[in-house]
Amino acid sequence: MTQVDTVATRQDSDGITFPGAARPGWWRRGPVLTALAVLLGLVMLLHGQVPNRIGNLGSFTETILPWFGVFIPILLAMAFWRRSATAAVALLLPGVVWLSLFGGTLGDKSQPGSDITLASHNVAAENPDPAGTARALVASGVDVLALEELTEQAQEVYERELAQAYPYHAVLGTVGVWSKLPLSDVGPVDTEQDAGPLGDAKPLEATLPYSRALRATVATDHGPLAVYVAHLGSVRVNPRAGFSTETRDRNATALANALAAEQNPRVVLLGDLNGSTDDRAFTGITARMTSAQDAAGNGFGFTWPAAFPVVRIDQILVRGVTPDSSWVLPATGSDHRPVAAGISW
Repeated sequence: MTQVDTVATRQDSDGITFPGAARPGWWRRGPVLTALAVLLGLVMLLHGQVPNRIGNLGSFTETILPWFGVFIPILLAMAFWRRSATAAVALLLPGVVWLSLFGGTLGDKSQPGSDITLASHNVAAENPDPAGTARALVASGVDVLALEELTEQAQEVYERELAQAYPYHAVLGTVGVWSKLPLSDVGPVDTEQDAGPLGDAKPLEATLPYSRALRATVATDHGPLAVYVAHLGSVRVNPRAGFSTETRDRNATALANALAAEQNPRVVLLGDLNGSTDDRAFTGITARMTSAQDAAGNGFGFTWPAAFPVVRIDQILVRGVTPDSSWVLPATGSDHRPVAAGISW
């Protein structure tokens, strides 16, 4: 065999032949892209196995899980650029996994005819226009309204602006509920109780001078409805601690315990949970409650940050009633967007 037989040739427009290095076929190109496609699919498929030991990586992965789908068209474009058939085929794995996880979220699952409508809004302590926010919430026309992150100064504004539309209201600490229907049995919910998985005592700094959660009973034409309003602890992302969620996770466990002990079969939880319901930290809640957005929403319903929402951390969850619709209200002066849902018996 001659030397010419071991190399590939190419011809220009005049038919002149040039020797060149042989290139791998379509099925042998792009091994790195292929590996990335498989890894992407496995992370989405096995997200529950991603450990939390290092920087709560598992919770962080589950919080941003829908956005993993963005990498699929990017990798596909790179596969076509590299002319890698193997990488293109490997992308079927993350594509199928993403659709199995979130394909049902993309359609409109809402139904008309709700018996009662509810909304929740973290109005933000630094909101420059609480009066405008209150007027926007009144315009939504919902029957029950939950507010979080109330300040003493802004509380007076909300009470004044909401009084005519919502004759019944109660505020405990930084959370409140306004209603067109009578309220009773209003009381705080201790989200800082001893809530560790091994019965760990709460840290001394966890005793807050104000309430971040309450429970009330709303009198409806169909019977009493237990309404919980909660604002769980904040999360932080930094290079040292990673996805820091200790306070929020402790709050979520305590709230799950309170919901488990609730005697009323019809329950609604409204609030800023500072996390996605895909996050394993909320398993104790989601095991007992149904997300209105997942059951009756249209799309992902992202709520934060208000200017360009990338995650849904403001939630409405139900038990014993049927969510008929769920939607996100227009932005107000807050850094969160309000969420609303319609339920029926």
